[in-house]
Amino acid sequence: MALIQVNYLSKALFRNVPINVILPIDRFDADADKYLMPQGYKFKTLYLLHGLLGNYTDWVSRTRIQTWAEEKNLAVVMPSGDNAFYFKSRTPWNDYESFIGEELVDITRRMFPLSDRREDTFLAGLSMGGYGALRNGIVFSETFSYVAGLSSALHIFDDLSQEANLGLFDDLEAASKTKLNPRIAVEEMLNQKRVIPQLYMACGTQDDLMSANEEFRDFLQAKGIDVTWDEETGGHDWDFWDSQIKKVLDWLPL
Repeated sequence: MALIQVNYLSKALFRNVPINVILPIDRFDADADKYLMPQGYKFKTLYLLHGLLGNYTDWVSRTRIQTWAEEKNLAVVMPSGDNAFYFKSRTPWNDYESFIGEELVDITRRMFPLSDRREDTFLAGLSMGGYGALRNGIVFSETFSYVAGLSSALHIFDDLSQEANLGLFDDLEAASKTKLNPRIAVEEMLNQKRVIPQLYMACGTQDDLMSANEEFRDFLQAKGIDVTWDEETGGHDWDFWDSQIKKVLDWLPL
């Protein structure tokens, strides 16, 4: 298992950005005295997003994702999204939508032996990253085949008051009518008859975001979109996310 830190100049963000990459290239069979990965092997890949106040180190330092990725023979790419909710900001050089949905996938496929097939490319995240995964997974559904949102921050358009703006929008009410709102993104996808990713959602029963996640699940199901739902005792914390990321990896077609 290799854990690699990369810093590269992002075109979408116009600055050097850090990412962590888990790559199980060095799995070694001591009895056979050889590495297990044949030359030319292309890894299935999970792009994994952190939550508010976090960064690219969170998943590695707070969960057992390295162990489980190695067991599953899965590459995992973990970028930093600052506190920007993974969409194109109104401020210059903060196009996190293109960064997550296009640039990051392209640049990591150039750097590492990652599969370029949609069926091998996945997206997941927690809280702010859960919102980012679900929305960008829908917007870029031609890239991501499986998408998971854990304790997703799907409540940001529930309260359209200026106090709820979070400093992210010029006009929160206007933004709620665009594909920044995951419901609008779903409507556009259905209207355009685009391919639909497989979806997984989970939330802790003690999490304040439970009702927002249940409502979005119900919205998807009412639109005829299949979504795998899981809930378990827990709050908005790493105990829950550590448990859930294992379930996500078990759910992925690995």
